[in-house]
Amino acid sequence: MFAVYAAAPNPTDPLASLRIGNRPDPAVPDGYVAVTVAAASLNMHDLWTLRGVGIKPDQFPMILGCDGAGTLPDGSEVVIYPVISSPGWMGDESLDPGRTLLTEKLQGCFADTVVVPAHNVVPKPPSLTFPQAACMGTAWLTAYRMLFVKSGLRPGQTMLVQGASGGVSTALVQLGRATGMRVWVTGRTEDKRALACSLGAHQAFESGTRLPERVDAVFETVGKATWSHSAKSLKPGGIIVCAGATSGDADRAELQRLFFLQLRVVGSTMGTRDELRDLLSFLDITGLRPHIGAVLPMSDAEQGFKAMLDGQTAGKIVFTR
Repeated sequence: MFAVYAAAPNPTDPLASLRIGNRPDPAVPDGYVAVTVAAASLNMHDLWTLRGVGIKPDQFPMILGCDGAGTLPDGSEVVIYPVISSPGWMGDESLDPGRTLLTEKLQGCFADTVVVPAHNVVPKPPSLTFPQAACMGTAWLTAYRMLFVKSGLRPGQTMLVQGASGGVSTALVQLGRATGMRVWVTGRTEDKRALACSLGAHQAFESGTRLPERVDAVFETVGKATWSHSAKSLKPGGIIVCAGATSGDADRAELQRLFFLQLRVVGSTMGTRDELRDLLSFLDITGLRPHIGAVLPMSDAEQGFKAMLDGQTAGKIVFTR
């Protein structure tokens, strides 16, 4: 079958390990289902896989793609839930110590067919297109959990999103605006800030800019480059919800500010299968849709990977078959 895959780990030149071609057709073990992929979206996790992060060398070659949507053999339209729980795990999948993501042990969605545990598919609302549904499993689910499960924000409060154009960031902007938050963002370029405003941000600022006033919550996926600014931007008692550190770990923890102003820092990773179902229902009810920056055939996947590697994203990048 056709697939986009990582041939081997390459920490310094990830795109050198990217391959586009044929892989063996997958077997379907008991308890698993085969999904004919209609669309799949690109995530930063796919670049980490190419670098060899979170995956053992003997797992290569690995078909990439955590997120996808497609059809079951009976024609049912489904969305892939990318968190693979350990056998027998019950409860919040994101807290399972033995959990993995699709593409860490199981082959991914950038292919004609992906095989996943039956638990890892949820019904796709008919109102969502396959490219829209393919954006949900990682970026939008992460944003949904950060905002609605972890932050404790109420409509009318002010949220700051660090970084204006990535998949999680654009989802946070759209979700926050749709639920009555005052949404501020930071962005490195005028184009990125303009994108955030077009998606619903009330104001956009250059990275590191002192804000007009302090905010109730900051949503962090950047890390080292923005951490001090995030802490300095919070009201007393405010919260940082952190779901990533793409620029590396912070140099300063800002502990004095943390205890003196009674700030809170909460980690957030992905979301549960039930939260994915709720997210899909939310979009179905409200008509909210993910911003897709580019739709490419899987045969042109390298173009999408290069855009992400160069930081030239403007919303989600989706591959179609």
